[in-house]
Amino acid sequence: MPKTPPDDQIRTRTVYLLFAHEPYYPHPGTTEINTTVVAADTLLHPHVLQPDGARIHTLLTHDRRAGEIVPLSTLTHELAGGTGWPSVGDWERVTTELVHLVRSGDCDALSLGLPDLTRALLCAGPHSQVRALDAASGQTVVYGTAERAAALAQVERFLACLVIDRDLWPGEGLLGPG
Repeated sequence: MPKTPPDDQIRTRTVYLLFAHEPYYPHPGTTEINTTVVAADTLLHPHVLQPDGARIHTLLTHDRRAGEIVPLSTLTHELAGGTGWPSVGDWERVTTELVHLVRSGDCDALSLGLPDLTRALLCAGPHSQVRALDAASGQTVVYGTAERAAALAQVERFLACLVIDRDLWPGEGLLGPG
């Protein structure tokens, strides 16, 4: 069952959504971009599928700490491993539309080219494990919650440097929250 916040709960405005997507190269000779962080309010952009964007915004902004980066995989975990997504919205279409907004300059974002392991950790749920083969030793290495937290902290440091003077701009003509 989806997490539904009480009506009297305070909405945290400075929350960010982190999601992985199909890689792209912004310009020839640049690093691959495969993960994006946007301000929660970007989900209220008129070029994002609605009311899906507003519903995801509601999940994202309730019961969070200011400045928190919430991976899409965390929302999936909170929605009973994803079984609650149909009652919330089409996250795949919403994230595809967010990438289009970022690429067209209609909002600000932190665009990242994360290494495979870091990306896998952030795409896995908060209590999941990622197994990788160490080619040198032939041993399987298990990465878990501590490594995921470290990867998320690294993204938080990048974002903190980016928003030191001005928060990420979510775009113009935003709709009201759901």
